[in-house]
Amino acid sequence: MDAELLNSSNKMQSRSPLQERVSQRKRYRENLDRFIPNRSAMDFDYADFMLTEGRKGKENPAVACSPSREAYHKRLAEALNMNRSRILAFKNKPATVIDPFPKEFFSSSVHQTKPAKPQRYIPKSSERTLDAPDIQDNFYLNLLDWGSANVLAIALDNTVFLYNASNASASELVTVDDEDGPVTSVSWAPDGQHIAIGLNNSHVQIWDTTAIQQLRRLTCGHRSRVDSLAWNGQILTTGGMDGKIINNDVTVREHIVQTYRGHQQDVCGLKWSPSGRQLASGGNDNLLFIWDRHMASSNSATQWLHRLEDHTAAVKALAWCPFQGNLLASGGGGGDRCIKFWNTHTGACLNSVDTGSQVCALLWSKQERELLSSHGLTQNQLTLWKYPSMTKMTELTGHTSRVLFMAQSPDGYRVASAAADETLRFWNVFGTPEVAKHVRKTISEPFAHLSRIR
Repeated sequence: MDAELLNSSNKMQSRSPLQERVSQRKRYRENLDRFIPNRSAMDFDYADFMLTEGRKGKENPAVACSPSREAYHKRLAEALNMNRSRILAFKNKPATVIDPFPKEFFSSSVHQTKPAKPQRYIPKSSERTLDAPDIQDNFYLNLLDWGSANVLAIALDNTVFLYNASNASASELVTVDDEDGPVTSVSWAPDGQHIAIGLNNSHVQIWDTTAIQQLRRLTCGHRSRVDSLAWNGQILTTGGMDGKIINNDVTVREHIVQTYRGHQQDVCGLKWSPSGRQLASGGNDNLLFIWDRHMASSNSATQWLHRLEDHTAAVKALAWCPFQGNLLASGGGGGDRCIKFWNTHTGACLNSVDTGSQVCALLWSKQERELLSSHGLTQNQLTLWKYPSMTKMTELTGHTSRVLFMAQSPDGYRVASAAADETLRFWNVFGTPEVAKHVRKTISEPFAHLSRIR
């Protein structure tokens, strides 16, 4: 018997500490019974008190106790954790659960929900109105453009005026002869210093606005007036009443480098894409063409990339989207009244919106996904649309005749509109840059709304 105990003792001593601990715990758990209390989880002092002193009040009901004293005892018991009804404990209390992700983690600035962008205030009235006497009431012409040097050019009959938006000064650039005029189109070169002027006699003049000097005259291209102009680097593209579209390289003597044939009537809309690869043209024949520059040839008329026939009136208003290179917006005249959106890679019409009135011009916002359109009868308004839902954000009124021309400031925030009512209006429609806000606070311009071009 002693030998068996000795062998058992040697076996116990030969086990590793980890194995011995596990086996002992296992044996201990197996011997537990649910009716035997767990002494390590019991409070013997509290148990003794409850068995001896804690029940005296209940066993001696003759002893009176005031309500205030009962309330005192109740609060004291709560503070000392003496409201327990059980004396014996059969298992340990569960450990307090620690939240691995405290609330403070989610309330940090990194994980906070991004606050909603406040709605931009859009003034309903123009911030400045200038006189524009003798401006031609002709839907097919393009008489307004805003250059990269923040100078606005506007053609009033035979004269081209320049308005410096930085200092609100106006000057006359040129007045053409009656046999050449009137001026039918104007367009700034990308440098903001040179400007192209299309004339009723089919000629185009190139002017240096800094030196106030004509640099050259482009001839022998069109048979009648030049309705539209568009720059693409050193290439000046002209659209004529004869339906022809001509690419002119203004740096060489023989300036005609390509010709596009497709329109049968006035080419009243002409815009190069931001990449300079595709050209959109709209005409009085209700057609919209997309041309690819790399398909152009100097030997023969260039075949178009897409010929789009969805509009039912003249297509003058054209605007390439600044945030999607192959998205073009086009607007139709009084018999159509629609703004259409095109994928110029495939030629597919993505959407069409009936505006209810003649669409004269279109401008995309450079900051937001918004589109501005100007209209003719009946309201002669400017309408700001949210793209792509095409819900109306606001309408700007003030013109009393159709708003034929629009131009956008170089920073993209302000818009100028010229109408047949012989007024030129400036609108703060696309927001206000922070720099401009600061300047406006420090530099006051009293009577600015009384400025006039004459």
